[in-house]
Amino acid sequence: MTSTGFAALDASHHALRTVVGSLAAGDLGRPTPCTDWTVTQVLRHAAGDQLGFASFLDGGSGPEENPFTPSATPPQDPKAYVEQAVTRSAAAWSAVDPDTEEVAVPVPPNKLSARVGAGACALDAAVHAWDIAMAVGAPSPLTPELSAELLDVARQIVEPLRQYGAYATALTPQPGDDAEAELLRYLGRDPRWTAVAAA
Repeated sequence: MTSTGFAALDASHHALRTVVGSLAAGDLGRPTPCTDWTVTQVLRHAAGDQLGFASFLDGGSGPEENPFTPSATPPQDPKAYVEQAVTRSAAAWSAVDPDTEEVAVPVPPNKLSARVGAGACALDAAVHAWDIAMAVGAPSPLTPELSAELLDVARQIVEPLRQYGAYATALTPQPGDDAEAELLRYLGRDPRWTAVAAA
Protein backbone atom coordinates (compact mmCIF):
# COMPACT_ATOMS: atom_id res chain seq x y z
CA MET A 1 0.00 0.00 0.00
CA THR A 2 1.37 3.41 -1.01
CA SER A 3 1.77 5.93 1.81
CA THR A 4 0.62 9.27 0.50
CA GLY A 5 1.95 11.50 3.26
CA PHE A 6 -1.64 12.33 4.22
CA ALA A 7 -2.70 10.12 7.14
CA ALA A 8 -6.46 10.59 6.76
CA LEU A 9 -6.27 9.71 3.09
CA ASP A 10 -4.26 6.57 3.81
CA ALA A 11 -6.80 5.53 6.46
CA SER A 12 -9.73 6.23 4.15
CA HIS A 13 -8.20 4.29 1.28
CA HIS A 14 -7.58 1.39 3.66
CA ALA A 15 -11.21 1.52 4.80
CA LEU A 16 -12.52 1.42 1.23
CA ARG A 17 -10.17 -1.40 0.23
CA THR A 18 -11.09 -3.44 3.29
CA VAL A 19 -14.85 -3.08 2.91
CA VAL A 20 -14.85 -3.82 -0.81
CA GLY A 21 -12.45 -6.72 -0.31
CA SER A 22 -14.93 -8.38 2.05
CA LEU A 23 -17.86 -8.30 -0.39
CA ALA A 24 -19.49 -11.46 -1.69
CA ALA A 25 -21.20 -11.65 -5.08
CA GLY A 26 -24.59 -11.59 -3.38
CA ASP A 27 -23.81 -8.26 -1.73
CA LEU A 28 -23.46 -6.25 -4.93
CA GLY A 29 -27.16 -5.60 -5.45
CA ARG A 30 -27.93 -4.62 -1.88
CA PRO A 31 -29.45 -1.19 -1.09
CA THR A 32 -27.19 1.41 0.52
CA PRO A 33 -27.60 4.66 2.45
CA CYS A 34 -27.12 6.40 -0.93
CA THR A 35 -30.76 6.54 -1.99
CA ASP A 36 -31.47 4.55 -5.17
CA TRP A 37 -27.90 3.23 -5.42
CA THR A 38 -26.85 -0.35 -4.88
CA VAL A 39 -23.51 -1.50 -3.49
CA THR A 40 -22.28 -1.87 -7.07
CA GLN A 41 -23.19 1.71 -7.90
CA VAL A 42 -21.58 3.08 -4.76
CA LEU A 43 -18.32 1.23 -5.37
CA ARG A 44 -18.31 2.35 -9.03
CA HIS A 45 -18.94 5.93 -7.90
CA ALA A 46 -16.23 5.72 -5.23
CA ALA A 47 -13.69 4.37 -7.71
CA GLY A 48 -14.65 7.01 -10.25
CA ASP A 49 -14.17 9.80 -7.76
CA GLN A 50 -10.70 8.54 -6.84
CA LEU A 51 -9.79 8.54 -10.54
CA GLY A 52 -11.22 12.03 -10.82
CA PHE A 53 -8.92 13.35 -8.09
CA ALA A 54 -5.97 11.50 -9.60
CA SER A 55 -6.60 12.94 -13.07
CA PHE A 56 -6.50 16.51 -11.73
CA LEU A 57 -3.15 15.79 -10.11
CA ASP A 58 -1.36 13.58 -12.62
CA GLY A 59 -2.92 14.83 -15.86
CA GLY A 60 -4.04 11.33 -16.86
CA SER A 61 -7.47 10.21 -17.93
CA GLY A 62 -10.45 10.46 -15.61
CA PRO A 63 -13.15 7.85 -14.95
CA GLU A 64 -14.68 6.11 -17.95
CA GLU A 65 -18.23 6.73 -16.72
CA ASN A 66 -19.86 9.66 -14.94
CA PRO A 67 -19.43 8.86 -11.23
CA PHE A 68 -22.79 10.46 -10.54
CA THR A 69 -24.64 8.09 -12.88
CA PRO A 70 -22.85 4.84 -12.10
CA SER A 71 -23.79 1.62 -13.82
CA ALA A 72 -25.62 -1.04 -11.81
CA THR A 73 -23.68 -3.77 -13.62
CA PRO A 74 -21.02 -5.19 -11.29
CA PRO A 75 -17.40 -5.00 -12.46
CA GLN A 76 -15.94 -8.38 -13.33
CA ASP A 77 -13.68 -8.10 -10.27
CA PRO A 78 -14.99 -5.43 -7.85
CA LYS A 79 -11.93 -5.62 -5.61
CA ALA A 80 -9.52 -5.08 -8.51
CA TYR A 81 -11.78 -2.36 -9.92
CA VAL A 82 -11.56 -0.32 -6.73
CA GLU A 83 -7.92 -1.21 -6.12
CA GLN A 84 -6.71 0.24 -9.42
CA ALA A 85 -8.52 3.51 -8.68
CA VAL A 86 -7.26 3.78 -5.11
CA THR A 87 -3.71 2.86 -6.12
CA ARG A 88 -3.62 5.57 -8.77
CA SER A 89 -5.12 8.13 -6.41
CA ALA A 90 -2.56 7.28 -3.73
CA ALA A 91 0.29 7.54 -6.22
CA ALA A 92 -0.92 10.94 -7.40
CA TRP A 93 -1.22 12.31 -3.88
CA SER A 94 2.14 10.87 -2.82
CA ALA A 95 3.76 13.21 -5.36
CA VAL A 96 2.19 16.25 -3.68
CA ASP A 97 3.97 18.14 -0.90
CA PRO A 98 1.49 18.37 2.02
CA ASP A 99 2.48 22.01 2.50
CA THR A 100 1.51 22.99 -1.06
CA GLU A 101 -0.83 25.96 -0.87
CA GLU A 102 -2.85 25.15 -3.97
CA VAL A 103 -3.54 21.96 -5.90
CA ALA A 104 -6.07 21.19 -8.63
CA VAL A 105 -9.07 19.15 -7.48
CA PRO A 106 -12.42 18.16 -9.01
CA VAL A 107 -14.49 19.96 -6.35
CA PRO A 108 -15.31 23.68 -6.20
CA PRO A 109 -13.43 25.97 -6.38
CA ASN A 110 -11.12 23.46 -8.13
CA LYS A 111 -8.14 24.76 -6.18
CA LEU A 112 -7.53 23.83 -2.54
CA SER A 113 -4.56 23.56 -0.24
CA ALA A 114 -2.96 20.13 -0.45
CA ARG A 115 -4.16 19.18 3.02
CA VAL A 116 -7.78 20.14 2.37
CA GLY A 117 -7.70 18.63 -1.12
CA ALA A 118 -6.38 15.33 0.18
CA GLY A 119 -8.97 15.56 2.93
CA ALA A 120 -11.71 15.95 0.33
CA CYS A 121 -10.44 12.84 -1.45
CA ALA A 122 -10.31 11.01 1.89
CA LEU A 123 -13.82 12.12 2.80
CA ASP A 124 -15.17 10.63 -0.40
CA ALA A 125 -13.43 7.29 0.09
CA ALA A 126 -14.30 7.00 3.78
CA VAL A 127 -17.96 7.88 3.58
CA HIS A 128 -18.53 5.46 0.71
CA ALA A 129 -16.68 2.78 2.65
CA TRP A 130 -19.23 3.45 5.40
CA ASP A 131 -22.11 3.24 2.92
CA ILE A 132 -20.97 -0.16 1.70
CA ALA A 133 -20.26 -1.44 5.21
CA MET A 134 -23.76 -0.49 6.35
CA ALA A 135 -25.28 -2.14 3.28
CA VAL A 136 -23.76 -5.50 4.18
CA GLY A 137 -24.07 -5.22 7.96
CA ALA A 138 -20.34 -4.81 8.54
CA PRO A 139 -18.84 -2.66 11.32
CA SER A 140 -18.31 1.01 10.60
CA PRO A 141 -14.85 1.71 9.18
CA LEU A 142 -14.88 5.23 10.64
CA THR A 143 -12.77 5.81 13.74
CA PRO A 144 -13.39 8.75 16.09
CA GLU A 145 -10.11 10.38 15.03
CA LEU A 146 -10.77 9.98 11.31
CA SER A 147 -14.36 11.19 11.69
CA ALA A 148 -13.27 14.34 13.51
CA GLU A 149 -10.65 15.16 10.88
CA LEU A 150 -13.04 14.53 8.00
CA LEU A 151 -15.77 16.62 9.63
CA ASP A 152 -13.38 19.57 9.66
CA VAL A 153 -12.72 19.05 5.95
CA ALA A 154 -16.41 18.54 5.18
CA ARG A 155 -17.30 21.88 6.71
CA GLN A 156 -14.87 23.54 4.32
CA ILE A 157 -15.98 21.89 1.07
CA VAL A 158 -19.45 20.35 1.24
CA GLU A 159 -21.84 23.31 1.06
CA PRO A 160 -21.04 24.28 -2.57
CA LEU A 161 -21.42 20.61 -3.54
CA ARG A 162 -24.93 20.18 -2.17
CA GLN A 163 -26.43 22.20 -5.02
CA TYR A 164 -25.06 19.60 -7.46
CA GLY A 165 -26.55 16.73 -5.50
CA ALA A 166 -23.18 15.45 -4.33
CA TYR A 167 -24.42 15.50 -0.73
CA ALA A 168 -27.93 15.44 0.69
CA THR A 169 -29.27 18.13 3.00
CA ALA A 170 -27.63 17.95 6.41
CA LEU A 171 -29.63 16.22 9.13
CA THR A 172 -30.22 17.89 12.48
CA PRO A 173 -27.54 17.02 15.05
CA GLN A 174 -28.79 14.98 17.98
CA PRO A 175 -27.80 15.11 21.65
CA GLY A 176 -25.07 12.61 22.36
CA ASP A 177 -23.79 12.47 18.78
CA ASP A 178 -20.16 11.38 18.63
CA ALA A 179 -17.78 12.53 15.89
CA GLU A 180 -18.90 9.80 13.52
CA ALA A 181 -22.60 10.56 13.93
CA GLU A 182 -21.95 14.28 13.61
CA LEU A 183 -20.03 13.73 10.38
CA LEU A 184 -22.67 11.44 8.89
CA ARG A 185 -25.55 13.76 9.74
CA TYR A 186 -23.66 16.70 8.26
CA LEU A 187 -23.33 14.68 5.05
CA GLY A 188 -27.06 13.93 5.04
CA ARG A 189 -26.77 10.36 6.31
CA ASP A 190 -28.61 8.72 9.18
CA PRO A 191 -26.01 7.13 11.48
CA ARG A 192 -28.64 4.54 12.47
CA TRP A 193 -29.31 3.42 8.88
CA THR A 194 -29.42 -0.34 8.47
CA ALA A 195 -29.96 -2.59 5.50
CA VAL A 196 -32.78 -4.33 7.37
CA ALA A 197 -34.69 -1.07 7.82
CA ALA A 198 -34.14 -0.14 4.17
CA ALA A 199 -35.42 -3.47 2.82
